[in-house]
Amino acid sequence: MILSPPRRLRWIIPQEAVDQIAGARDIANEMKGDIDLHILKHDNYGKGFIKTCKMSPDAYIQAALQLAHYKNQQKFCLTYESSMTRLFRGGRTETVRSCTSESCAFVRAITDKQPKVEVRQLMQAAISRHTDLFRESMCGKGIDRHLFCLYIVSKYLGEESPFLQEVLSEPWRLSTSQTPYGQGTHTDVRKFPDRISAGGGFGPVADDGYGVSYIIAGEDNIFFHVSCKNGCTHTDSRKFADDIAAAMQDIKDLFTDD
Repeated sequence: MILSPPRRLRWIIPQEAVDQIAGARDIANEMKGDIDLHILKHDNYGKGFIKTCKMSPDAYIQAALQLAHYKNQQKFCLTYESSMTRLFRGGRTETVRSCTSESCAFVRAITDKQPKVEVRQLMQAAISRHTDLFRESMCGKGIDRHLFCLYIVSKYLGEESPFLQEVLSEPWRLSTSQTPYGQGTHTDVRKFPDRISAGGGFGPVADDGYGVSYIIAGEDNIFFHVSCKNGCTHTDSRKFADDIAAAMQDIKDLFTDD
């Protein structure tokens, strides 16, 4: 089959549309200019080591992010992690609220340098809790999409709900998501580690928060895309990336000999 040569399409764009496009471009440039992005290539260890600890790599990283955020802000915050709902036709995502009572207890214990055996037990409890929440979210037992649907219905009915207004207005100061890893089958990333793709990221949800996208690349590498707003004076993407690296090392030390 012989294809005809490509032909340039010429568009007739009304001036009103041109003005709208220019305005959208200016808004996009302003938003882009306010993003502070830093990419951390964590090659000290990856999921290979994490699996020797008999823990879910995703739950392990989420525990590390809780510890890193506490190092960075000296407090806990509402944390978003996306999970897939592919078990359902038309399913998209649900929210895993990764900051739990169990994860907070673990972070306090490791920060206070409690005995390793106690900290490991608390971390295991945090990992188990996170794994349960993730499984429930995948099976349609999360709460956030249901709350959002209730909010939409309340607006349609013209009903005001103080509960929904309060719970849906809480800021997600730590928004996280794991990017699926797919390098294809043509490159051996162990032989050519410099050819590993770092994946992509996203901006923070809250003006005074962080966005963290991470990709588990093979057995030995984890990439973290850390973002925040330049306009916020108490967030710093590079500093938070350093805190993530420190948290990952602190947790690894829990599982090494004294």
